[in-house]
Amino acid sequence: MSTEPESQWDRPVSPETSAGFAGANPRTKKLRSRHVTMITLGGIIGASLFVGSGNVIRAVGPAAVLSYLIGGLLVFLAMRMLGEMAASRPAIGSFMEYARVGLGNWAAYLVGWLYWYFWVGVLAYEAVLGGETMASWFPVVPSWAWSLILIGIFVGTNVISVRTFGEVEFWLASIKVLAIVVFLGAGLLFAFGLWPNSEVSVSNLWEHGGFAPNGYGVAFTGVALVIFSYFGTEIAVMASAESENPAKGIRQATSTIIWRILLFFVGSVLIIVTVVPWDELPVPTDVANAPFTYALEQFGIPGASIIMQLVIFTAVISVLNSGLYSASRMFSALAEQGFAPKIMTKKSKSGVPVMALLASTIGGLIATLVNFFTPGSGIFDFIMNSAGLVALFVYVFIALTQWRLRQKMTPEEVANLKLKMWLHPWLNILLIACIAAVLVVMLTTEGGRTQVWTSLIATGVLVLFWPFVRRNLKKRNAAQAPETSGSDAVAT
Repeated sequence: MSTEPESQWDRPVSPETSAGFAGANPRTKKLRSRHVTMITLGGIIGASLFVGSGNVIRAVGPAAVLSYLIGGLLVFLAMRMLGEMAASRPAIGSFMEYARVGLGNWAAYLVGWLYWYFWVGVLAYEAVLGGETMASWFPVVPSWAWSLILIGIFVGTNVISVRTFGEVEFWLASIKVLAIVVFLGAGLLFAFGLWPNSEVSVSNLWEHGGFAPNGYGVAFTGVALVIFSYFGTEIAVMASAESENPAKGIRQATSTIIWRILLFFVGSVLIIVTVVPWDELPVPTDVANAPFTYALEQFGIPGASIIMQLVIFTAVISVLNSGLYSASRMFSALAEQGFAPKIMTKKSKSGVPVMALLASTIGGLIATLVNFFTPGSGIFDFIMNSAGLVALFVYVFIALTQWRLRQKMTPEEVANLKLKMWLHPWLNILLIACIAAVLVVMLTTEGGRTQVWTSLIATGVLVLFWPFVRRNLKKRNAAQAPETSGSDAVAT
């Protein structure tokens, strides 16, 4: 038997939420490697790419490629930091759990609740968008009813088992990935004049006012627009914790994300600005005017609008499916630590946190119905805007947490890390500085300022409740004191 002292990394983050904990139900069906791979691939492909990229290109020009590249590199750094922590201690609560260990309960409380709040808003947004799309196809049923039907369907896929969630997400993500791959292949042929009735169009990158017609400064400010498009990559790390091989899944998810960013986001934008003059793109008010749709029409593909509508609808329901998963897991993890009602820890025989899933669904339903029945109240807009900074908060907390946890490790523990962040802590500092710069850029626009102030209001509400939560935590810890060693206590 080894006589080496126990490392802090040998102990689970929490008995209930760590992957492979002793009390796990051996009959629970976990995610397979192909599920995690496709969740990772499809997690960042949504309407923000298919439609929202048009606004970025119209503002920045061909240099939008740089905006997506820089934003992607920042997300890659954050994911690498998260990967270092997760590969050593896979946890369903992910960065919330690590923030608790590294920075304290206050950090876990804030980032966990903000993340859950973000996904509740996303659930509402995707349900509304999906409902409106279905109503356009089948107008006999109103939009709000379609929204409820879609929510009901994906609550069903999530409540059965994590394997069912993974299987559904596998096929939805496969459609998105296939659509991007086909688009990239056709785009390359078109750009080099190898597509029927096409001419070499590479010169579109510099002929219409130059590569950066509005200046390279605008390309850097464009990062503030694109960085939110990448939010959702962390779902792969959360899902990996419920897979058959958590450490392997996490290493693959965090190590290969860079080529996914380069291929799906940077590659797609590069194809668009190559085959279509950037200043000819229409305002992307709907799917018919989306940059992908416009490019497909240039290829001469019939029914381009219908094709993209189907692909984007797939992206919408995929995010709805993933959002229910993410929100329920985070809510359950919050409850495990005493930050939410204990009932939210209740799990089904298949290991699904059913109460957390239902509670998250109710939150999304309320926001959805508010949008349909009281559109002028401003409540729905507040929910959407106030979740705007969550991505930035999460990335900063990841950087600070990984920095702090690395400081607590012995040289031997650092040497034995299965996945290691480079140039520690300089890249942590760089990421935090860049996030601060994005925040400053947001304050220069009206929409950005709205997101900043509403997000701060939501955060302020959480701060007001913290003293009450901390008091309950102290009572909870006191009750558990006989069963818990002093070395396991975490500062509040």
